[in-house]
Amino acid sequence: MSQIEFQIVSPIDEDQILLIANWYHEEWKIPLDKCLLKVKSVVNDESQIQVLMKVDSIPVATGGIYTHVGLLDVVPRFKEFKHWLGLVYTIPAERQRGYGGLLCQHLESMAKERMMAELYLFSDTAVSLYKRLGWKDLEIVPYGTRTVTVMRLGLLG
Repeated sequence: MSQIEFQIVSPIDEDQILLIANWYHEEWKIPLDKCLLKVKSVVNDESQIQVLMKVDSIPVATGGIYTHVGLLDVVPRFKEFKHWLGLVYTIPAERQRGYGGLLCQHLESMAKERMMAELYLFSDTAVSLYKRLGWKDLEIVPYGTRTVTVMRLGLLG
């Protein structure tokens, strides 16, 4: 049986920061310098969380809870929502094994421990996964060339 561990990435974890930035760059074609800036800003901000998931000590997935996501620049009215689960990524060789769901559940638990009452996310590729995890649709909106579903998960009460 595989051993799964979750590591909160900190500012001193330079190798992990670079690894995550490279994953984001490769998956979403975001410029590498922008990815590095995003990950570094998150790990240097105690109100945000970046987690690296390892299976048998090998990094396989990442994601986080953020106070700012790109959608807020396009649809400013969503700025009222303070905590966003996002940038959930699993390496291609390890997809379809449930790791994304486990990572999301871990991030949800961390948010609850930090007394965050609710989380939000947006997705166009994993809506069915999030619905299985208990997330509720809020709205469907255009985002660049995509149409994304904005979702909410209540955590407290």
